[in-house]
Amino acid sequence: MKSNNLRLIDANLNRLREGIRVVEDIFRYIYNDKQTALKLKDLRHLSRIDIYTQMIETRDVKNDVLRESIKSEQNRDDLHSILIANFKRAQESARVLEEFCKLISIEDSENFKYIRYELYTLETVLTNITSNSK
Repeated sequence: MKSNNLRLIDANLNRLREGIRVVEDIFRYIYNDKQTALKLKDLRHLSRIDIYTQMIETRDVKNDVLRESIKSEQNRDDLHSILIANFKRAQESARVLEEFCKLISIEDSENFKYIRYELYTLETVLTNITSNSK
């Protein structure tokens, strides 16, 4: 696999796990919702592929052309906006992983498709819970 493809997969795996972790921690620490936090933790743990060493060798954070945050990434109005931003971050990354993993493993691709659809379902339910924090 080309190193730029591995770099893209590495970045999106990180984004996916980070986005899920933010949502997981909201339901773990703010809402004390063990069931939801465990579901999110399970999805986060499914967000893996077996080419870690190859990916880490391609990581180049210093030369990332979009490393700087844009204004919309720096502003959050409330808990609800944090939740939505991180669901979207995770869903978009899952979609990229679904597509690019087709180059290495259909099984991994299907795994990320599963994660993406689980996140869509959870988003529908969980954003209703936080909508009163606006």
